[in-house]
Amino acid sequence: MSNALVNGLAGAGGGIIAQIISYPLQTVNTRQQTERVAKTKRGGRSPPGAGGTLVQIFKVVRGEGWGGLYSGLKPSLLGTAASQGIYYYFYQVFKNKAEAIAIAHRNNGRGDGTVGMFSWLVVAAIAGSFNVLLTNPIWVLVTRMQTHTQAERKVIEAKREALLMEASESNFIGSTLQDKLAQLDSTKPSPYGTLHAAREVYNEAGITGFWKGIIPTLIMVCNPSIQFMIYESSLKHLRAKRSSNKQGINNVTALEVFLLGALAKLGATMSTYPLLVVKSRLQAKQEIGGSMLRYSGTFDAIMKMIRFEGLSSFYKGMSTKIVQSVFAASVLFMVKEELVKAFVVLADKCQKFRLNIVK
Repeated sequence: MSNALVNGLAGAGGGIIAQIISYPLQTVNTRQQTERVAKTKRGGRSPPGAGGTLVQIFKVVRGEGWGGLYSGLKPSLLGTAASQGIYYYFYQVFKNKAEAIAIAHRNNGRGDGTVGMFSWLVVAAIAGSFNVLLTNPIWVLVTRMQTHTQAERKVIEAKREALLMEASESNFIGSTLQDKLAQLDSTKPSPYGTLHAAREVYNEAGITGFWKGIIPTLIMVCNPSIQFMIYESSLKHLRAKRSSNKQGINNVTALEVFLLGALAKLGATMSTYPLLVVKSRLQAKQEIGGSMLRYSGTFDAIMKMIRFEGLSSFYKGMSTKIVQSVFAASVLFMVKEELVKAFVVLADKCQKFRLNIVK
């Protein structure tokens, strides 16, 4: 089995485990990112999604049950397995090529035979682009499912405002109005599965709707690029230090990999977070924005966010994302490295078994 395939399978396994553990934080973070409140409303009451991460988790559990924190988990696990598998496979393929080129340059008297930071960036960017183009439809559905309740709430609020405005213009407030308002207040979000979300996206924008947010997502390829540049450079430095101390180049513990993964993801997340917010808003139902804060594309979203909500809107839910992404990335790296080691041990045992049979 090639090392690219081994890394792809290990990345998929690590990604699934990390996703299951950190998914409630991801759901809350997506709702924080997509909540749209114009600056003129900031002096009034807080929006339904306001509050810290723990407060919002309790609100979701109280209003939707524990299942609300896991909306869209099934397609998310599929997306995680596909994303991590595709990413790590192509990453290892291009990493092998980069290392072969570096060795060839050393043999020709150029360089020391190791891959530089810029090469790590290029390798990660190419692998990330393949991943984004192939898996974006899955993440559109996940975002829709995570924010479905949020969008339904906005629709109900708009209907309530319309009823009250109609009543005030006609100077009529009676039992009929009270009945309609009570009916709206008792309305619960309709069931929303993966196929429902897919049909809705297709009816809204056709097949291209499954690639909503592709521009900021492609730009965000620099996130894993930065992440892997920090990770690989730190890992290389640690292994070089261990080698110089005669401790063995592979003597890196799972805890050290966990910490390196956390450091790498922290740096990448902080530098690319605004793009993540724009992507989530484009992929979510536009009903969340009411009649004014709806977006027709990436540039329109950026301009309206600056105009109506201010620059701070690009960093909504950032603290939640840092906790979720850093923890998930740390778990992913740790599990992936351990799975790769397990694959290597298993392959060695299979090889020895075959040799014994031949003898």
